[in-house]
Amino acid sequence: MLPILGGLGAALSFTFSILFAARSSRLIGAPSTLAGAMSIGLAIALPIALVTSPAPDLTPATLGWAGLSGLGNVTGLFLIYTAYRLGTVGVISTIASTEGAIAAVIAVLAGEILAPGSGPVLGLIAVGVVLAASGGGDEEEEGVVIPRDRSIRAAVLAAGAALSFGVGLYAAGRVSELVPAAWAILPARVVGVAVVAIPLASFGRIRITRRAWPYVIGVALAELVGYVAFVIGARESIAVTAVLASMFAPLATVAAFVLFRERLGRRQVAGIVLVVVGVTALGLLQS
Repeated sequence: MLPILGGLGAALSFTFSILFAARSSRLIGAPSTLAGAMSIGLAIALPIALVTSPAPDLTPATLGWAGLSGLGNVTGLFLIYTAYRLGTVGVISTIASTEGAIAAVIAVLAGEILAPGSGPVLGLIAVGVVLAASGGGDEEEEGVVIPRDRSIRAAVLAAGAALSFGVGLYAAGRVSELVPAAWAILPARVVGVAVVAIPLASFGRIRITRRAWPYVIGVALAELVGYVAFVIGARESIAVTAVLASMFAPLATVAAFVLFRERLGRRQVAGIVLVVVGVTALGLLQS
């Protein structure tokens, strides 16, 4: 039950993160959004970890998994924030949502057992991603048709984000087995601040406007809550938690339809439906 609750809690939190990030990235760009969100997240999470949990034993294995977790998450966020400036939330979030399936595959390769029938379901998800990514030029946002080349670039970035997130989620699950949950959410924030925020700040390249601040804060809080939910669920099953966490895609698609007036082509809709059905089926098989 804990992996299911953790996965669904992460999915809801990541939905809010997507909506806030889409707006912030279009206002101030991906680098500033990422730098601001990671800095705020670290400023909140580090004191909580220091107060609520003893310092973990930082073995080479722990540091290795923590570094991979942080790098995968930060790279994925940068790619997906960049994609939001080019394409629609519905298509981008659907492609990125395959992170759970990727993490599940990695978990299987590492020895975790998936339920019978999971292989064909993963294939169904792959077909859905191809359909969602291949209909560029049909989707609209706020009444404007998005050019095909922009849609394709957004899809490629989202695919790269999915791969990075998948690796990061699996590594985060391994970290959650080694350290308290309060410490397991820190790697991405530490890497984000060290690799993105500090270099940008040193060159005066962080630009956060008054209009963008609420969205940046929203991203930071939603990412924190989502990762806490994920690492708690992943203590019992990385695969189940990762797959259910990917349900942020349909939630974000519906929200973008209502809030951003996004309109998708038939091929995108068919692809999104296949991904949602596949992710749901994989979660049920694993539970």
